[in-house]
Amino acid sequence: MTATRVPGPPGLPLIGSLLDLRRDALGTYLAAHRDHGDVVRVQAGPPGLRAELWMVFSPEGAQQVLATEAANFRKDNVFYGEIRESFGNGLLTAQDADYLRQRRLVQPLFTRRRVDQYAGAIGTETAALAARWAAEPGRTVDLGEEMNRFALRTVARILFGQDVEEAVETVHHAFPVLNGFVRDRGFSPLRLPRAWPLPGHRKALAAERALYEVCDGIIARRAAEGRSGDGNGDGGADDLLGLLAAARGEDGERLDATELREQVLIFLLAGHETTATSLTFALHLLGKHPEQQALAHREAAGLLADGRRPTAADYAELPYLTRVLKETMRLFPAAPSIGRRAVAATTVGGVEIPAGADVLVAPYVTHRHPAHWEDPERFDPDRFTPEREAARHRYAWFPFGGGPRACIGQHFSMLESVLSLAVLLRDFEVTAVDHDVPLGQGITLELHGPVRVSLTPR
Repeated sequence: MTATRVPGPPGLPLIGSLLDLRRDALGTYLAAHRDHGDVVRVQAGPPGLRAELWMVFSPEGAQQVLATEAANFRKDNVFYGEIRESFGNGLLTAQDADYLRQRRLVQPLFTRRRVDQYAGAIGTETAALAARWAAEPGRTVDLGEEMNRFALRTVARILFGQDVEEAVETVHHAFPVLNGFVRDRGFSPLRLPRAWPLPGHRKALAAERALYEVCDGIIARRAAEGRSGDGNGDGGADDLLGLLAAARGEDGERLDATELREQVLIFLLAGHETTATSLTFALHLLGKHPEQQALAHREAAGLLADGRRPTAADYAELPYLTRVLKETMRLFPAAPSIGRRAVAATTVGGVEIPAGADVLVAPYVTHRHPAHWEDPERFDPDRFTPEREAARHRYAWFPFGGGPRACIGQHFSMLESVLSLAVLLRDFEVTAVDHDVPLGQGITLELHGPVRVSLTPR
């Protein structure tokens, strides 16, 4: 089969599927798979500016793009370019020698042993959140707002230690502006120069400048004070920024101040929005499913019966909560789609993908693939028992991506999510107020409405 014969939605005569992608990207992906199969070509944009997007929905295809032929599928597409422009060329966006150098320096800071040392910061922020909720019994909260701020405070505390307060408010206000700017430019067939003084450009530039200034200020003060991480886990100077500043390669190479800022911004982006999404929907789903919530509460309360804060060692003792989280990430993956650009022509699922093609794999769709998931819209944490996981294709579930560019922070995300859920479900009964939540596609999964729950102290 040749590329020109690949099935796909016809779209509108002049702009193809552009409006569908802008209005409801996730629904467009699902409809394309339902109507046209595992490899679909979507055209978007007017003549002369029209883009072609090759969507790959099968686990086998996702594995090929992300893992077995990863070298042929690069982060050269429009979205990654826009992220680089706004957030810098950190580990998420870097390629080739830049990526390998960054990975060598950063990887030791994300080993399981090192990440487990962040459990104290997770416990501090979770305890503060639980205390705030308990002070207003019977209140209704918007989980989207609450979990976003909680996850941001947690990753900022791990990054900046005692400087956490200085960074949080700036990041909280600047990130949504830049995320929307990147999203809009990513879906636009015409991207005007960023230097043009348009209102949206000026607003995004101001947000970018504020982020850079707060990060650069903390980094410069650390350098002036001679504070850097010693990596011994004893507290004080071993927050993640200090460890990054102290990291050395085999030949003594290190990250300069600009590279430090770029890594910090990428960690703030990837380390709080993704976890916030998972926590929001885990509590939302449990608020709609009281039987599963009761099982999760029983596990958490049994382990943390004395009211203590959880430790990293407790993670392995919370298997049902881990299954809840994995099922949540199946239904609501924080990265609903992952883009690449093909270097050379190749064949995926029997379909020829041409050189230079923009290729998209979509966890949001693959996680609902009827050949791999029975009754895929149903919430069922027991899909993730060890036996059922072992019997499933490796890429039927890939919320953290896969292959050599898999998310470096996946253990941190799982640890933070499971430990914080254990405390919140031990202390509160959660009842969903909003049952249907409108979603969108940005850099990460976007909420287009509130996710309210009522809280009852246990």
